[in-house]
Amino acid sequence: MSNKLTFQENLDSLEKIVERLESGETTLEESLELYKQGMMFLKECNSKIDKVEKEIEVVQNEN
Repeated sequence: MSNKLTFQENLDSLEKIVERLESGETTLEESLELYKQGMMFLKECNSKIDKVEKEIEVVQNEN
């Protein structure tokens, strides 16, 4: 699902999840599900950052 989203969309989704978790208004079960979703968005963000870092290295090495 999240792999088709932009970096910013993934980050925004992650921030919304963090807000919900910090609100203290979720049940234990909801919190666990939100945590899992948050980890998925975090993984996608990290993956996109890694990809950009590699592209930057390639560009730097070309000069």
